[in-house]
Amino acid sequence: MSWGTELWDQFDNLEKHTQWGIDILEKYIKFVKERTEIELNYAKQLRNLSKKYQPKKNSKEEEEYKYTSCKAFLSTLNEMNDYAGQHEVISENMTSQITVELARYVQELKQERKSHFHEGRKAQQHIETCWKQLESSKRRFERDCKEADRAQQYFEKMDADINVTKADVEKARQQAQIRHQMAEDSKADYSSILQKFNHEQHEYYHTHTPNIFQKIQEMEERRIVRIGESMKTYAEVDRQVIPIIGKCLDGIVKAAESIDQKNDSQLVVEAYKSGFEPPGDIEFEDYTQPMKRTVSDNSLSNSKGEGKSELKFGGKSKGKLWPFIKKNKPPPPPPASASPSAVPNGPQSPKQQKEPLSHRFNEFMTSKPKIHCFRSLKRGLSLKLGATPEDFSNLPPEQRRKKLQQKVDELNKEIQKEMDQREAITKMKDVYLKNPQMGDPASLDHKLIEVGQNIEKLRQETQKFEAWLAEVEGRLPVRGEQARRQSGLYDTQNPPSVTNCAQDRESPDGSYTEEQSQESEVKVLATDFDDEFDDEEPLPAIGTCKALYTFEGQNEGTISVAEGETLYVIEEDKGDGWTRIRRNEDEEGYVPTSYVEVCLDKNAKGAKTYI
Repeated sequence: MSWGTELWDQFDNLEKHTQWGIDILEKYIKFVKERTEIELNYAKQLRNLSKKYQPKKNSKEEEEYKYTSCKAFLSTLNEMNDYAGQHEVISENMTSQITVELARYVQELKQERKSHFHEGRKAQQHIETCWKQLESSKRRFERDCKEADRAQQYFEKMDADINVTKADVEKARQQAQIRHQMAEDSKADYSSILQKFNHEQHEYYHTHTPNIFQKIQEMEERRIVRIGESMKTYAEVDRQVIPIIGKCLDGIVKAAESIDQKNDSQLVVEAYKSGFEPPGDIEFEDYTQPMKRTVSDNSLSNSKGEGKSELKFGGKSKGKLWPFIKKNKPPPPPPASASPSAVPNGPQSPKQQKEPLSHRFNEFMTSKPKIHCFRSLKRGLSLKLGATPEDFSNLPPEQRRKKLQQKVDELNKEIQKEMDQREAITKMKDVYLKNPQMGDPASLDHKLIEVGQNIEKLRQETQKFEAWLAEVEGRLPVRGEQARRQSGLYDTQNPPSVTNCAQDRESPDGSYTEEQSQESEVKVLATDFDDEFDDEEPLPAIGTCKALYTFEGQNEGTISVAEGETLYVIEEDKGDGWTRIRRNEDEEGYVPTSYVEVCLDKNAKGAKTYI
């Protein structure tokens, strides 16, 4: 089966058919291109969806992803991200292996088709030219034959007429011979052109046209094979990513199977455990017996009151009543002019009427705790302003310990990062010293100073949070011995209030303490303030120092100095990298030892002698 023999007279139809085949190929290319765009849009939407539900950094959502169910959901989001990547791979492979290749092939196919049909049209024009020559010679031969016949007839007529002269007859005879010769020449020319045309026509229909049509047939068959291969590639591109997509789906299933409800329940306990014990039973109060009035609610002679105080303020006593019970407010501190017998002989405050248990529980859950000492005052103020206390004192002990430990770990990581940076800068400075052409070593001094300042600040922060952590974990005493001695008188007169203030340190912000009177709060505030800011005699100067660099004393206990400033040294470096200095009688504090040049007075008391 060959188009050259079967379709020898269908040149125009073949031209239309091959153009249709190219249109089909271009339509398929357009289809694949739109499929790649769909895959890209689908992948983009999947990525946006995955990104939309990813936990935000440094937010509450990120903390929620410690649960196994949330981790499984996060794994699902990551797998969907990989799933979207496979659709991007499909789009890329279809574009590179199908769209681009077929677009290039279409251009080549159009050029080849144009060449073949140009050759066919050229053969058609040649045979048409031969046909025109044949028709022209044929008409000329026919005309010459007719002219020869007319000349012959005229000669015969002249020859039969006796009235015509011999000369006229001879002239007519010669004219007839000339016409006859012209007819013979036209005949020979016509015969020659006819033979040539027949030969060209045979070549056209049996050689040239079959060859051209055969090339067109091969071209069309290659196009059909190519579109079939492209369809196979189209399927293979999808099939290649199916295993990876299957792995993504397996990952989602594995993440779902990793969900552990028991572990999540334990995490809830760790997240919200307060560290306190549940309240004990409420004591029965017998109103049928007359109430014994004593000198004061805080009198040490009232053994029952003392027992209740110990019961109410004991750290781990099962008789703890803080969630639901309203205490009677203690009496205000005695004035300075009161007689010695005023306190012991005063009447006891009457007991308040008890409210239903449900009302007290609701009031306990909704009421704001009162502030009982100076530190709690600052914490309460920060809470009112909407800010989280720096020491996380608004949290229960267990949660506060976890937060402080997390903060200490973060600060240690930042310190290690800064130390690594300082080490790198130091090495770079050594390289510059050995090879000055690589850079100026002095250009790194400012950076080293800046990194050193950052390390000092971070260490101070770390020490501060470690102190709070140690306080929460019970490694450090809440109050010093000196503070206890200073407040001994008040401790003797009003032990419940002092115990309550100590409990306020153990229970931040007073969230789990009982209410006290306003007068008691004022006295405890003054006591704690005296404990923390005890007046001391100014230390004598043991030397002077000159500031080598400017230091911004932003932390508590530090002092700001300017470069070139001269100050008094009142305490040497104890090995912690800090020197205590004084600007005047009111301004003193610590500065990094590396920031000052110290000149000690050898005769000063407490100064060391350097050899």
